[in-house]
Amino acid sequence: MSRSEEPIRLLSMMASTSTSTCTSTQSSPATVRFTNVRDLFDVIDCATTDFLSVTDVSPISFAEIEVEREKQHRKFRFRRYDSSSRCLLVTIPTDVHEELHTSIYQLYMQKIVSMGLRDSWRTTASARCQSQAHFGQSNKEGDSTGGPEPGRDAPTYWPTLAIEAGASESLNELRNDMRWWFSASNHEVRVVILAQFDPTRSAVVIEKWEEEPVQGHAGVTRPQSCTVLGLPSITASPLLRQSIAITQNTATSPVSYNVTGGALVLPLRLLFLREPRPTEFDFVISVEDLESYAAKVWRRAGN
Repeated sequence: MSRSEEPIRLLSMMASTSTSTCTSTQSSPATVRFTNVRDLFDVIDCATTDFLSVTDVSPISFAEIEVEREKQHRKFRFRRYDSSSRCLLVTIPTDVHEELHTSIYQLYMQKIVSMGLRDSWRTTASARCQSQAHFGQSNKEGDSTGGPEPGRDAPTYWPTLAIEAGASESLNELRNDMRWWFSASNHEVRVVILAQFDPTRSAVVIEKWEEEPVQGHAGVTRPQSCTVLGLPSITASPLLRQSIAITQNTATSPVSYNVTGGALVLPLRLLFLREPRPTEFDFVISVEDLESYAAKVWRRAGN
């Protein structure tokens, strides 16, 4: 067997291998069992999707993967790693995947600049975030993230905004990313945007999820699901504030895009952790913006 055929053989053999330790294998397009770094990189090289689930990754193996990734200047991201489940989810930055999240973030940044808040915002992109709420090692590299500048008075900087994209993932898997952001940050992340491209439906789906603090004892503001001084947690699910669907209409010339769900509205209060000043408003990504955004996504998909 030639060296060029080996990655395809590996993917074919390994993709059928699943393990109960990884909760995302049901919806992931490919699941492989980790054996060594070289074989994993071969599988990534021949992958045709933007998402890969890797099982049986010990903390030592994860460290080895990270070292080799940096040494070889690999561009894939660690979407999520959890040492207790030994599951590593990998983002492979395809053209469609990158367009899905970067264009939304760029539109948001245009609104920030036009409102004169550029120097008050910090882009953290795909910087590593370490869980504050889980036992063991749990960390993540998001797609597009950012937060206020200066940040909160805390030892670890967490963004207030996270955008996650998927072209081969189900919305359920993307929602697992959303839940991680809120839980792992101890609810310091306030807004999560999910952007999914579904070629079978010829649609882009955008969801906006939010979490807000609630008033605790003695006037102390605390997150809804946070345990304070040993008191039981107040359990509350993240809130789906918006669901937007964008479909392509090939019956028109030129091709047009239909947006249902209205403009995407991002609340300044949650993103900047303060009330808007008299000349400030929420950030609105208009229907026209979303139509242009969709056209870019479809171009990257070759449609």
